[in-house]
Amino acid sequence: QVQLVESGGGLVQAGGSLTLSCAASETISSFVSMAWFRQVPGKQREWVTTIITGGRTDYAASAKGRFTISTDNMKNTLYLQMTSLKPEDTAVYYCYAQQTGDSRFVDYWGQGTQVSVAS
Repeated sequence: QVQLVESGGGLVQAGGSLTLSCAASETISSFVSMAWFRQVPGKQREWVTTIITGGRTDYAASAKGRFTISTDNMKNTLYLQMTSLKPEDTAVYYCYAQQTGDSRFVDYWGQGTQVSVAS
């Protein structure tokens, strides 16, 4: 069973920066894609950004230009660098990873890490 463990959340002032980490229990190369999602209480989980095999990235409009997704394959870790943070970025951020095998996809989620941005 794949384990994803997020860290790096916390409280930051608007305009500040924060970097989230997601440590995977398996090698990053075993995943066809990894992503970050976020969720505010009472709302649906929202996609933030994805990185796929080969390094291609994609961002939600709210994250483009401010957030950067990356991986460190030596450390089996996914990162989310967040800059110019806004109060509306406040949410629980979840790490996601997908594997494929036997003609099916398997999704994995971390437990989440809280990011709070004060105005």
